[in-house]
Amino acid sequence: MPYPMFDRSQLNLLPLEERIHDVQLGKVLIPALGQEAAPEASEAVKTAALEPTFSHPAIPELADAIVRARREHDAAVLMMYGAHVIRTGNGALMIDLMKRGLVTHFATNGAGSIHDFELALIGETCESVAKYISEGQFGLWNETGLINEAIKAGAAEGIGWGEAVGKYIWENNFPNREKSVLAMGYHLQVPCTVHIGIGNDIIHEHPNCDGAAMGICSYNDFLVYTQTITKLENGVFLDFGSAVAGPEVYLKALAMARNVAKQRGEKIVHFHTAVFDLMDITDSDDYSKAPDKKSDPRYYFRPWKTILARTVADGGKSHYIRGEHAKTVPALYHEILRRDGVITD
Repeated sequence: MPYPMFDRSQLNLLPLEERIHDVQLGKVLIPALGQEAAPEASEAVKTAALEPTFSHPAIPELADAIVRARREHDAAVLMMYGAHVIRTGNGALMIDLMKRGLVTHFATNGAGSIHDFELALIGETCESVAKYISEGQFGLWNETGLINEAIKAGAAEGIGWGEAVGKYIWENNFPNREKSVLAMGYHLQVPCTVHIGIGNDIIHEHPNCDGAAMGICSYNDFLVYTQTITKLENGVFLDFGSAVAGPEVYLKALAMARNVAKQRGEKIVHFHTAVFDLMDITDSDDYSKAPDKKSDPRYYFRPWKTILARTVADGGKSHYIRGEHAKTVPALYHEILRRDGVITD
């Protein structure tokens, strides 16, 4: 190679116990139905667990579509989520939906898997970027680098990133493994996939990072994800706060699934999609028509044109729910359980 490369052996990694964490599991974990919040949980977490304060007119219809997809059609319900969904304590709700067979596939980015791993290992996660980038220590923590060892083992085994990390957490008996979405996915054999970008995540800084292994595992997950998308007819695709990986991975997977379906004389067109985010899109906006003026900042919001407009243009229906994940996920969770007859008012 004609260009000089950074020598990772020069890096100084520190133990996680020396890191200041912004998120503690007991304080943020929203309990699933029938569970109690940890004593140190905030009042907002306890409220979200008992009776969500967030409402939106699309949520009942969306919850109904999810229940019908699973109980009537045996169709896919796929939830793609950004790292903030885990950081705001929704893991227990997602695991409960997994156990009940109401969500058939969870997908996230690299950061989502890192927060899941750290919470399972030590019950804490999230460092101050401002503090540690100034000190030259951001991301350089020994135990987090164990994910790279899990990925190398997964590549050798021919499995995906989500399964490899979930397996590592479960088989090494991490203290909070039953609160880990990836570990419970591995344990219950529910697909949990991870879709990375090289250089995006702190574990890519580590000397034990193997780019080839990462590529193999995340691409294996892409193929697992695409197989789930082949079952999207009469199903539901949910995107929680994943503004780039969410629409882009879904778009390519749907193209592949529709290509094969067309050859079989089948279609994948009747399904619901939903985007949960903070972009200023109002109920009066026509979701089927994304902004066409490049002077409109919303033109560059990929979930709109991809998830809300283009991919449902042939017979699907889309929904946009604006709100914080700590409120929207519990609201949808409780409504799904109502529609499934688990919660009765």
